[in-house]
Amino acid sequence: MITIMEIQKAHERIIPFIHRTPIFTNKSLNQESGADLYFKCENFQKAGSFKIRGATNAVMLLSDDELCRGVVTASSGNHGAALAMAVTSRSGSVQVVMPINTPQIKVENVIRNGGEIIWCDPNIKSREKVLKKIIDKTGSILIHPYNDRNIIVGQGTAAKEFVEDVPNLDIIVSPVSGGGLLSGTLIYSKEINSKVFVYGAEPEEANDAFRSLKHGSIQLNKTTDTICDGLRAQLGDLNFSIIKEKVDEIITVSEKEIINAMRMVWERMKIIVEPSCAITLGAILKRKDEIKGKKIGLILSGGNVDLSRLPWRES
Repeated sequence: MITIMEIQKAHERIIPFIHRTPIFTNKSLNQESGADLYFKCENFQKAGSFKIRGATNAVMLLSDDELCRGVVTASSGNHGAALAMAVTSRSGSVQVVMPINTPQIKVENVIRNGGEIIWCDPNIKSREKVLKKIIDKTGSILIHPYNDRNIIVGQGTAAKEFVEDVPNLDIIVSPVSGGGLLSGTLIYSKEINSKVFVYGAEPEEANDAFRSLKHGSIQLNKTTDTICDGLRAQLGDLNFSIIKEKVDEIITVSEKEIINAMRMVWERMKIIVEPSCAITLGAILKRKDEIKGKKIGLILSGGNVDLSRLPWRES
């Protein structure tokens, strides 16, 4: 089992390479929700998302010999960009297997940070086939975007900062896709405060974590037709073992609710966030009767948005 001490050591390891992101509040959204909301703004993080935490931790733990073999991963964008930044900071090379429907801003972010993109079809079978071909041919080291101990430990540093800066939160809400961020958040926050409730926020259109908890075993996504391009991944087995033990609930959120929450954050907080992290606000707004007067932490996981395709312009 991953320990809180591992997360603390990871934080010391990665501090020189990440931002300690700010925590924002907003009077209007507090009134809207009936609660005191605190937003951990990982949209201001290096490479534009929390992913730099886990990627940096994993890359810093590679030996020089491993780094020389090259690094490979699969990503819908944010992990790929973060891993490229972390690997190139050590003068290594990285290939990122990306689905052909990835938003252009995330493609450019990977390239800008030094990653080489290898395309795949937007499904797990194609991704795994392309990954295997690269690893078999090059012997590259795979750093999985979420189903990796060192990644989970690194992602847990966001929760460490959060509870240090805002003690005694009643509830913490994290997006959930593959489960790395939620797993790290659960491990750290539950150890520090056994009374805190931790929720995962997940799209209704990619609700494998919700159904996996219900059935007690990992369920495949029946669809990934969601605006949350960062939340289309399949829940990892390592992550599921942590989430199943520790999470209080997975709250599913509709596409309309996600878009409305995203627009609220843009208009009222004046910051750019992805649908994949606006989902945490969408989840809380579904539970107004339960959260009234509570002190709630929301992780805004990233801000890499295609500004030419804003969802309220398309709807």
